[in-house]
Amino acid sequence: MSLIFVYGTLKRGGSNHRQLAGQKFVGHACTVPGYRLFLLEGYPGMVPWPADQTGVVGEVWEVADSALPQLDAFEGVPEGLYRRERVLLQSPHQTADAYLYARSIEGRPDVGSEWPVT
Repeated sequence: MSLIFVYGTLKRGGSNHRQLAGQKFVGHACTVPGYRLFLLEGYPGMVPWPADQTGVVGEVWEVADSALPQLDAFEGVPEGLYRRERVLLQSPHQTADAYLYARSIEGRPDVGSEWPVT
């Protein structure tokens, strides 16, 4: 099992939450400061952002290792859209893997630290 931090459309109520079907919700979480969300094509991308002082709000899920290749494919890891990387979380959590946007954010709107579920 792997812990995965989700912050956008994979969250409960999000348009792509079905990708986590059969996985276990652990709880609400926030990264340590140093990350920011940017608007991509109707969904957010989280990137390291040293000037950030709040962190990104999301959820932690326990995901079966056998489900990770499908989740990686959905997030575009093979195409270099995202990369799955370990991030530090604020207490009571410690660390989890998260999908960080792997391309340029130049010209992308800064949407802050929390993506609304719509």
